[in-house]
Amino acid sequence: MAGKYIWSALVGSIAVAYVCDTIISDQKIFGGSTPSTVSRKEWLLETDKKFQAWPRTAGPPVVMNPISRQNFIVKSGLDQ
Repeated sequence: MAGKYIWSALVGSIAVAYVCDTIISDQKIFGGSTPSTVSRKEWLLETDKKFQAWPRTAGPPVVMNPISRQNFIVKSGLDQ
């Protein structure tokens, strides 16, 4: 019996959150517009090219593990 109330409250809250998100962000009821830095693909490509062109001055390359937030050193086959 209590399960149907919990389930309906969960579905209802997700529906309300979706409607609020759509109205506020997509329809922009508070005004504003999407910046060109987000909407233009050329800007993204130029920014990515800039970041890839920077020389690496730190230690060896690392890969971030997003689950445990630990850095692991990436070793190529020649270094081992």
